Amino acid sequence: MLRTLLVFALTLPLAAETVRVIQTNAAGDEALLIDPATNKVVLHIKDVEAAHGVTTSPDGTKVYFTVEADSTVKSYDLKTGKLLGSVKLTGHPNNIAISKDGKRIFAGIAVAPGAVDVIDVATMKNVKSVPIKGAVHNVYVTPDGKYMVAGSVGGSILQVFDAATLEPAWELKMDHGVRCMAFEAAADGSTARLFMQLSDVHGVAVIDFKTHKEATRLILPKEPVNGVPHSGAPSHGVAVTADQKTLLVDSSVAEGVFFYSLPDLKLLGFVKTGNTPDWITTTPDSKFAYIANAGSNSVSVLNIPERKEIAKIPVGEVPKRNATVVMR
Repeated sequence: MLRTLLVFALTLPLAAETVRVIQTNAAGDEALLIDPATNKVVLHIKDVEAAHGVTTSPDGTKVYFTVEADSTVKSYDLKTGKLLGSVKLTGHPNNIAISKDGKRIFAGIAVAPGAVDVIDVATMKNVKSVPIKGAVHNVYVTPDGKYMVAGSVGGSILQVFDAATLEPAWELKMDHGVRCMAFEAAADGSTARLFMQLSDVHGVAVIDFKTHKEATRLILPKEPVNGVPHSGAPSHGVAVTADQKTLLVDSSVAEGVFFYSLPDLKLLGFVKTGNTPDWITTTPDSKFAYIANAGSNSVSVLNIPERKEIAKIPVGEVPKRNATVVMR
């Protein structure tokens, strides 16, 4: 009886969790919450015009968007979709990230000279603007929470900062504009490698996070050809599964996703999704991937172990950034 009660108690937190996929619509005025259990839209978050980036609070209660229409960061309640707050940024924004403790938001400023605005979550005030060497396309926080990472398309540079002090840690100049990124964790939880997509490169640069150097460049297969490179980004959208076993890489040329095993980067397969696959998010159990097909106004749901499309969800206009949240 005691063993049964103990097992039951240990499973209670998991039973209280609800996974949702958040999908923005770059040319629309709402974001959608998708239930992975049914692959149905279960909530419409209204009045988010031209949302660019999306991130969530660590406790799974709030969602934050960078909004291009008015250059703000907006906060919404994840259960009700109610607007909770808004803060003005120093310029037109792109992507967004949040510190591991949930106390600060980092918003990439996509206009020269380039910056990352730092938002204090408690007060929803813009408290600092960190200079970046070029307009910021994407900003991230490493999975261990130690670093804030910013990449610039125009500056062709990756810049890494201490997430606590915001002091520069290291930087890496690239031969092409720096776009989407994903991170691979080492056994001790630190960041092992960074997978970086570049302008006009059909693949990813593999960066050794500890040596600060490019270790190799993974070029995607030339076939199939189902589409064309989009906006100077033939490969835009990359993700590492939570179990650290699979790397997923979008291709607008192939109109789908290539799968690679980790850590050896062996090609596992390809799944066709839709026109201009533009962003990827995966579920915490590493079983499913959600691909925003910007040119098809849909989201493809992929079974990762089986490497096949199992659903296609109609969404709004030009779906791009997406994210997965565990609501509690």
